[in-house]
Amino acid sequence: MIVDSDKRTLRIKAGVEAIAVTETRHESGELGAEPHIHSHHTDAFYVLEGSVLFELGPDAEAVQAASGSFVAAPPGVVHGFRNKSPDRTRFLNFHAPSEHFHDYLRAIRAGDDADWFDQWDPPSDRGRPFSEAVVLGPGEEELVQVGASSVLIKSTGKMTGGRLFLSESVIEPGFPGPPLHVHRELHDLFYVLEGTLMLRMGGQTLAAAPGTFACFLPGTAHTFSNEDGTAPVRFLNFNTPAGWENYMRDLGAAFVGDRPPTPETVGKLASRYDFDVVTS
Repeated sequence: MIVDSDKRTLRIKAGVEAIAVTETRHESGELGAEPHIHSHHTDAFYVLEGSVLFELGPDAEAVQAASGSFVAAPPGVVHGFRNKSPDRTRFLNFHAPSEHFHDYLRAIRAGDDADWFDQWDPPSDRGRPFSEAVVLGPGEEELVQVGASSVLIKSTGKMTGGRLFLSESVIEPGFPGPPLHVHRELHDLFYVLEGTLMLRMGGQTLAAAPGTFACFLPGTAHTFSNEDGTAPVRFLNFNTPAGWENYMRDLGAAFVGDRPPTPETVGKLASRYDFDVVTS
């Protein structure tokens, strides 16, 4: 916990070299950050509740982002944000790579000016154009059907300089999930939005309710499923480096209607990506 007051809450959810993730609550009128840039990392947001006013690009163009929106500022894009709505807002914030944003927050909490962090005032030329920011409203971007389940791709490597993949996934009742697996370099992260997602970590299984966050570091055996026979589960899946969007597209194309591809086909697809099945 970094801040917990009547007006705002800020929690660090993950902080490693590859990515920092925070969850924030702002009541009406709260300022998040004045316009600034980052030189070496992408700063991205997913709005969970309410709406956030972003100011993006050389002219600080105003964008009101409602729940379900994704906004990203690659390096050199000026951005700031605040809650100018009459209602509470909650959002996830991603810094990829982290540039030790989590340590920056801890330093600020301790009263340090933390001038070592990769955050700077807008340059004299006001940085890269607005068109190089990513702004996607609720339900926007690329929908991939994976049988009766679906993956709404909100962030790709092309959008974020190879730094961040993010999707809203809806998996149907009884979805068995992929086999237990590890990633060699990929950091695999989840945030549950609706329903109960079963998360397996080696021999341990967790029933993850809405609001649950999980981060699986490279080399950690894990998988997920929906064991509820009556209700779907909706969750965010995000990882770094990006590229998982290509696996999702390949997997969706391998379905014939609701008929899944054979395990052999899935194995061949997965072998193109950072995905190793755990066999023992």
